[in-house]
Amino acid sequence: MEEDKVVLLGSGFSMFGMRAKIALAEKGIKYEYIEEDLTNKSSLLQEMNPIHKKIPVLIHHGRPICESLIIVEYIDMVWHSNSPLLPFDPYLKSQAKFWADFVDQKVYHASRRVWISKGDEQEVAKKDFLESLKHLEEFLGDKPYFGGETFGFVDVALIPFYCWFYTYETFGNFKVESVCPKLISWAKRCMQKESVSETLADEKEVYESVLDYKTRFILN
Repeated sequence: MEEDKVVLLGSGFSMFGMRAKIALAEKGIKYEYIEEDLTNKSSLLQEMNPIHKKIPVLIHHGRPICESLIIVEYIDMVWHSNSPLLPFDPYLKSQAKFWADFVDQKVYHASRRVWISKGDEQEVAKKDFLESLKHLEEFLGDKPYFGGETFGFVDVALIPFYCWFYTYETFGNFKVESVCPKLISWAKRCMQKESVSETLADEKEVYESVLDYKTRFILN
């Protein structure tokens, strides 16, 4: 592997892998993308992320960077002169990191429970998921993007979930827009950016993939 080469290990419809792709696209960085089969993980993935053996992994100068938010921050620091994602101001930076972590700790875990569970458990998951989105909508306010006038760190953290909304809504029988209309307007605004529109998976393909996964691994 060439020392200065940028390589991204990712997989299918992973919103975490999409984060890294969006950040790289925002910076205009050329890279090699390697699709991983998570049912048969490559030796490269296991070598580059021996602790968790998860994607995404960014490889730069032959060294691995793991965990999607850490990867996005690394990309922002290394290629800092182009399209900054994190604010320079320490307080604003701390807020951006807090809300990006909120996406991982609250939005992701609740959203996953929406399509995996059923009955009362699913109702609780739907409530938790929509409450987490309402908190984010309150933080967004009337700003075009979470960081203000420019697309930034929290936007990168959350927007990949947008292509999963159809899956959550279909399994959970609800509409995000009826609860969080400003958040959907924000998502549509993000989709006008090439880095986002060319990265996000097709929502129907995400749904079909999840349906197949449930049929093979959960329902049996």
